Amino acid sequence: MMFSNSACVTKKKYKAMKTSLQTELDVANASLEKYGKQLNDLMTQLATCEAEKNASRSESSTAQKLREEQIADLRAQIADCQAQRDRQSSQMGNLTQLTQSANDNIKETLTQLQKKDKYIHLLQAAKTKADSINLALAVNLKNVLKDGIDDKDVDIKVDKTVVFINLSDKMLFQSGSYNLTPRANQVLDKIAAIINARPELEVMVEGYTDNVPYNNNCLQDNWDLSVKRSTSVVRALQQNFKINPNRLIAAGRGEYNTLATNTTEAGRSANRRTRIIILPKLDQFYDLLNPNNVPNK
Repeated sequence: MMFSNSACVTKKKYKAMKTSLQTELDVANASLEKYGKQLNDLMTQLATCEAEKNASRSESSTAQKLREEQIADLRAQIADCQAQRDRQSSQMGNLTQLTQSANDNIKETLTQLQKKDKYIHLLQAAKTKADSINLALAVNLKNVLKDGIDDKDVDIKVDKTVVFINLSDKMLFQSGSYNLTPRANQVLDKIAAIINARPELEVMVEGYTDNVPYNNNCLQDNWDLSVKRSTSVVRALQQNFKINPNRLIAAGRGEYNTLATNTTEAGRSANRRTRIIILPKLDQFYDLLNPNNVPNK
């Protein structure tokens, strides 16, 4: 009989296997006790026959022969009983070993299940904490950005472990330019206040364009324009609103990763945008998965 250490086997199944082995062991013990008693009885009968043989040497040859046959039969029964006892003893040893092996396997499996439960609890706690942080962050951003700003120009979403702020192109930049407008600084001032209050978070700024070809003396194409727009926002967050530059990331996505089709003016307008992504620092994220931080429940 073999046992698997797979964590897929349930506690209930292992306990049933242990109970079955214990039952077999109990039956073997009972059988061994029975054979031992039977052997003792036969040995007693043999001793009696031997004594009777010695006491009846004067009996007839027929009676003597019968007594010897009886003694021989008893000796044969004794030998058979001894053989059965030895086999039962060997079986008991095997069952004892299997029972111990089963106990060891059950303990190891239970340990694995406990580790698995602890890890699941850890992930649940990390997700709950991340969700709480993101929800609070999104609510704060919506509260500070709702006054004086058209809903069409700002879109705030929570997706998994990050908060996305989509800002329309017309609110931040003049057409075909990467210089920020005065209105852009008003919006960035409100966003920066929230970001500065959460030093454990990083900020990525992504620039996007439509697919209309762009080229001038300074910029080669939409890739260049999207990068320059993202760096303009990052520079403003650093210089004008005192956000630690170690927390800032600038990225350009060009005319790709579109929100809508570029075949219409409305679609192109939606695709021209700047996205600010607020996300946990990597070390903060790994802290959420630190086993030492698992709540005791």
